[in-house]
Amino acid sequence: MGRIERTFIEEEMEQSYINYAMSVIRGRAIPDVRDGLKPVQRRILYGMHELGLTPGKPHKKSARIVGEVMGKFHPHGDAAIYDTMVNMAQPFSYRYPLVDGQGNFGSIDGDVPAAMRYTEARLAPIATEFLEELGEETVEWMPNFDDSLKEPVVLPAKVPNLLMNGAWGISVGMTTQIPPHNLGELIDGIIYLMDHPEASVRDLMQFIPGPDFPTGGIIMGRAGIEEMYRTGTGKITVRGKATIEDDRIIISEIPYQVRKSALVEAIAAKVHSGDIDGISDLRDESDREGLRVVVELKRSANPNVILNRLYKYTPLERTFAAVFLVILDGNPRTLSLKEILNSFIDFRREVVRRRTEHRLKVARARAHILEGYRKALSNIERVIELLRAAKDSATAAAHLKEELALSDEQTDAILKMRLSQLTGLEREKIDTEYKEKLEEIKSYERILGSEEIL
Repeated sequence: MGRIERTFIEEEMEQSYINYAMSVIRGRAIPDVRDGLKPVQRRILYGMHELGLTPGKPHKKSARIVGEVMGKFHPHGDAAIYDTMVNMAQPFSYRYPLVDGQGNFGSIDGDVPAAMRYTEARLAPIATEFLEELGEETVEWMPNFDDSLKEPVVLPAKVPNLLMNGAWGISVGMTTQIPPHNLGELIDGIIYLMDHPEASVRDLMQFIPGPDFPTGGIIMGRAGIEEMYRTGTGKITVRGKATIEDDRIIISEIPYQVRKSALVEAIAAKVHSGDIDGISDLRDESDREGLRVVVELKRSANPNVILNRLYKYTPLERTFAAVFLVILDGNPRTLSLKEILNSFIDFRREVVRRRTEHRLKVARARAHILEGYRKALSNIERVIELLRAAKDSATAAAHLKEELALSDEQTDAILKMRLSQLTGLEREKIDTEYKEKLEEIKSYERILGSEEIL
């Protein structure tokens, strides 16, 4: 029978709540600064990778993908997994979608996606940049929820996904809201920061002037952007793009996370309430070519006044409250732009180091085997004689090791070959590959020996 310990209920409740909060923060709601992914997003990408759903392969039913992820890595319900996968496939939610969806994955109007049994998906081309180096010992692995499988702690992302696609999430007492950015601008900023470690936020803003939302829009002023980048928190005002054409206002871009249908409904409501006067008609003419909302004006109306009222009373203008809250070294931290970029640079440096060490190990192992082949080819008649005379493989191995001064690995490689394969080995090809491996080894050692090259 277990021992019963007496404790104050408020102390137990406090500690239990702290444990719960940290579990949610680390395990579900806040992205990792390194790959910019929450656990469920990471598991979806890894699960699709395990299913072989690369960009060139056929799409697979979403229900199959959700089942793979839930059954092996994320036992928190199929709805949460599918909702996340849908978001990762929506071009109006992600600046660079990581999932290539086929079927109804929702719309900017707020239409709900089809059930998972109807839709299909595979990895988007850019998602391969998260997974290509996974098999080269580049990251740490951990047991899954029932200790039956291993999953990556983080993906070896080649792109700064945290800023590229942004992030949003609500945790226990914490929230994160990171806007997406243009990938080319981020890469330019990273290169500059690597060359100029003392760069200021203003220096970086020469290359990363501000967020780049998938739905477009115009950010009003630079002060809010600079404050957000400098402190990791701040507010920026985002307006939809609208132009005046004769007696019409044409809206072609809307603020991030605003549904087009909600905007149209809000305009209609304000016209009905009298807050906005001078509008005679309102039409949604959006099609596959892009978004287009037409606001017809009365002849007596002043277009600029109407447009300003649209900004004031409807979601055509909204405030984006940014919080750069991430998981760094296992703990939640609010970071500045420079700190996020430096964290990614440090992560990529570690990934490249581990990848190079792995490739060096593989190249050395192959060169070692090729050395054995070269010894065998130089003494091919004696090798054949020993193999034919040996009563079993153990005897053959012992004789080969003694006669040719081979290692266990070299001996095993030779014994695994049939005599016809052994005699058919071409000395020139072996020598060429051996020289190539020696060059690779020198190259990898040069990379590992120089922090600058690394």
